[in-house]
Amino acid sequence: MDPIDAGRLREDLERLVRIPSVAFDGHPAEPLHEAAALVRDLLPGSRYVDVPGEAPSVYAEYGAAGDGPTVLLYAHYDVQPAPADGWESDPFEPTLRGTRLYGRGAADDKSGVVAHLAALRALDFTPPVHTKVLIEGSEENGRQRILEVVDAQPDLMRADVLVIADGGNWKLGEPTLCTTLRGHGKLTVTLRTLENALHSGQFGGAAPDALLALTRLLASLHDDAGDVAVDGLTDGAWDGADLPEADFRRQAGVLEGVGLVGSGSVGDRLWARHAISVLGLDAPPVEGAGNIVIPAARAKVAVRVPPGADPVASMQAVERHLRAHAPWEARLEIDVEPASSPLALAADAAAAAALETAYGKPVAVMGSGGSIPLVARLADVYPEAKIVLWGAQDSDAAQIHAANESVDLAELEAIARTEALFLTQLARG
Repeated sequence: MDPIDAGRLREDLERLVRIPSVAFDGHPAEPLHEAAALVRDLLPGSRYVDVPGEAPSVYAEYGAAGDGPTVLLYAHYDVQPAPADGWESDPFEPTLRGTRLYGRGAADDKSGVVAHLAALRALDFTPPVHTKVLIEGSEENGRQRILEVVDAQPDLMRADVLVIADGGNWKLGEPTLCTTLRGHGKLTVTLRTLENALHSGQFGGAAPDALLALTRLLASLHDDAGDVAVDGLTDGAWDGADLPEADFRRQAGVLEGVGLVGSGSVGDRLWARHAISVLGLDAPPVEGAGNIVIPAARAKVAVRVPPGADPVASMQAVERHLRAHAPWEARLEIDVEPASSPLALAADAAAAAALETAYGKPVAVMGSGGSIPLVARLADVYPEAKIVLWGAQDSDAAQIHAANESVDLAELEAIARTEALFLTQLARG
């Protein structure tokens, strides 16, 4: 095994970050295909895998299939949109400040792509175990069409060990194995009260305001402590290492004096319970707002589903709650998007050993409140496969999905080294 080529790792990441590969409607498709082409160029002998209605995934295989395990390395090259507000530098021009490289996708998940590349390069692209690589181009948009590929070509991604480089350590430099993922579903709620907008002086006080009704309805999803208040949702308790509240407050940027939401340990709230968030609200903007009673308002709501809970039942419970709590008998339209399944993983001893060797520290076992739909499907299709989730998206400062997303280059190098060590250890049994 050769040392990780840190210079090449950074160069590959910068080339990828410069491509605005946003896989959302309203964004051009060309950058996605440009990113796919670059990934294909970087992975010797790779090919495209068509994904219906999406940019292609890139697939490669290395090492001979023998008595040892087959490993699948997964990451994705598509990214979230990057509105200019809040960014200190161009989100698609990689910028080094200190030890961190800033740019959209620098962490989520182009860091995962280059970690796989660097690990394989350290092994001269001849790993000692049969290794498959799948780099997706449509993970972020939530349409989950990659699952059609899994169903149509079940042998393509079949493996004994699935390595998902789309996570991160709980704290910079603190090696972490993730053992849970929450499922994720969304609802769009449209509330109507009036045929048309009304003058607030003439009708306000008696005419039902749709925006006020919607905010009351959304508020009913939580109790006064901030715990989810929806009948029928089953929650558990986190029994792994907890995330200290002081660290969480710092990582989340909670303002001084502002309390956290909910009760119980931070681990309970992040990894073992349902969470409901309001992602967006359609209503008149403050600037230019007129003196009117609003006839209709709309919100998008996200539901995170913990391991052990049925995602379909969870979404049904939230929908029932909304319909039962609509103020003033307002009319509701609710569009429910399919929810991905949660996942509970066993901590893999070989993965933990590789992390400990690479970092020179004991490994923490924690959960993730996020969701990766493909991983849940692969767990269903290949129930005997071990799943390893790690990456360079540290909770300290990565700011994934937000302005000033970044990755610590030393952390990224350590994850690449971990992965090369892991592949080597698997060959030894």
